[in-house]
Amino acid sequence: MSTSARVRADACPGVFATHDAADGPLARVRLPGGAITADRLLALADAADDLGDGALHLTSRGNIQLRGVIRPGLADRLAKAGLLPSPTHERVRNILASPLSDVAQELASVLDKALCAEPELAELPGRFLFALDGGRGDVAGEGADVCWRDGAVLLAGDDTGLRVPAEHAVNALISVARAFLRTRGTAWRISELDDPAPLVEGIPGENREPQRFDVNPGLPLGPIGEAIAVAPVFGRLTSAQARAIARAGNAVVTPWRSILVLGPLEADTGLVTDQDAPSLGISACIGRPGCAKSLADVRADAARVGSAPRAHFAGCGRRCGKPAHGHVDVLATEDGYLVDGAFVPVGELAKTLAKKGQQ
Repeated sequence: MSTSARVRADACPGVFATHDAADGPLARVRLPGGAITADRLLALADAADDLGDGALHLTSRGNIQLRGVIRPGLADRLAKAGLLPSPTHERVRNILASPLSDVAQELASVLDKALCAEPELAELPGRFLFALDGGRGDVAGEGADVCWRDGAVLLAGDDTGLRVPAEHAVNALISVARAFLRTRGTAWRISELDDPAPLVEGIPGENREPQRFDVNPGLPLGPIGEAIAVAPVFGRLTSAQARAIARAGNAVVTPWRSILVLGPLEADTGLVTDQDAPSLGISACIGRPGCAKSLADVRADAARVGSAPRAHFAGCGRRCGKPAHGHVDVLATEDGYLVDGAFVPVGELAKTLAKKGQQ
């Protein structure tokens, strides 16, 4: 076991075990593959209005969080809507899938059922992440513990050389998860193991020389065939916007805090549909006043910047919600920000980030 192994209990929030944030309990709802039906999206919108802060907060794992859940009844609502198929497994249903790949989306549903069917897998850490990539390389680079990429099996982002066809992909991923549970010690993630190679031993498939794959993260905004990709500002989807999406049909929530709407979306929703929108490259954690650990109202400061190269504003060193790929690190301090490690006063942020964009 490496020296980076975790030694404390995993406390990832769920619906039954919420996180006590400064603005009230935070509940995380897993959406395997990001897929959500219109009726389930409506159920979440109603829950946000009746029990929370009136918004759905998208995460970097394609899930949805409800904040300020100060009244009981959330679990019952979500169970009736079909969003909690296994109370024992609800925190481990962490599955990314390529939004535009029918194969990946179908496999995500099969993997979810297989995961929930095995009692022992309920003991996986809440941070353990599966991914199913249709070959585009979009989710393969999002930090999954185990990923099936159009036949290739990757562990912690590295190709193992093992090749399995789509019909055996779910069995391969479940086998890796079982092996990880048997050998993990105190580790939360496969990347914390000294040698993850034994996790794929004995899995049927073809063995090849491992290769390095390119990644292609993100989903372009705007029309995609009969669908349309949209993004709420800072990943905060109001209940009204959620209902507008539900009226258009089913959807897929992506790990890039965007949503693929699978039907015609009405105009004037306030959702970003322009890939070149100035603010699109900026993300931020919840910041003050929602998080007691934050040293600044990072979303307000990010909004004042207006536009920037790909940058993530974080209120503390945990850097919640940071992108998996290259970005400018904007970290709050007591009296300003560290931009890629260099101190910058709040009033100089826009100029500094503009210069970053020109480099």
